[in-house]
Amino acid sequence: MNLRQLQCFLAVAEERHFTRAADRLHIEQSPLSRTIRDLEHDLGVTLFERGAGIGTNLTPAGQALAESAPRIFSLVDQARSATLAAAAGSLATLRVALSDGILPKRLAALLACSREEEPDINLQLCEVPLTEQLKDLQHNLFDVGFACAPDEPHGLSSDTRWQTELVVALPPRHPLLVHKRVPLAELAACPLVLFHPELQSGLHQQVSSLLAGAGTSLTVAAQASSQEMLISLVAAGYAVGLSCAAQLKAHDIEDIVLRPLAGEAVRISTHLLYATYEPDTPLARFIHRALRIAAAPH
Repeated sequence: MNLRQLQCFLAVAEERHFTRAADRLHIEQSPLSRTIRDLEHDLGVTLFERGAGIGTNLTPAGQALAESAPRIFSLVDQARSATLAAAAGSLATLRVALSDGILPKRLAALLACSREEEPDINLQLCEVPLTEQLKDLQHNLFDVGFACAPDEPHGLSSDTRWQTELVVALPPRHPLLVHKRVPLAELAACPLVLFHPELQSGLHQQVSSLLAGAGTSLTVAAQASSQEMLISLVAAGYAVGLSCAAQLKAHDIEDIVLRPLAGEAVRISTHLLYATYEPDTPLARFIHRALRIAAAPH
């Protein structure tokens, strides 16, 4: 099994069609089919179901490979980056995963401090969904990650670094603006834009858990894959949203109004996640630096 075979396999797995996959790879269908057959022969398994009326569907073995193959390419990319960084004079590379957004000022302060204190350490940042971050931390594809993880993930250490208040995002002239603090039950009765359950799963889980206590059925008008998408939908009057105050304020929010929730403030926590680290290593110093930055006033 080689990288070219895996690249061809992933193209067919994602397109579910040999002709479209061949067009995507800029090759003829015949060599593509031959590459897939060679891969199946090397592995001793059938990766795709083929037949008239069936289409091109993954077998259980194919599904397992489709889930694992992207991590192989991620590891290859990391190895390439680490090699180039070493050639440029970096002493080590730290692979940092970011999920569910991170407070921009905090991240900028951490990166600036890292660059000042250890300029020879190459920080490799990658934005990934939370589920992918957790899996890749456990498989040593990342060294450390930041995420709005609602619970302490199994097999990983989790330290709370930053907290920000959860607020309601409303379009101008919305009826809920009569409230200085928005009651949860009234918010839940409005069309809502929620974060995408896979692309922003940490925020989605925490917001959905809060809304579940409202005691009313929800009308989900849209699912946002980013803060920018949530802001656009709210500003257009499409729905109302819930998000982190600090993250919203880091964007252009002239066309939306923020209101706190009624009752006790709800806070969303950004956690620092890692499997393990040895004392007095670049990773240990990065983690301690993140703790120091988190404790500083902003």
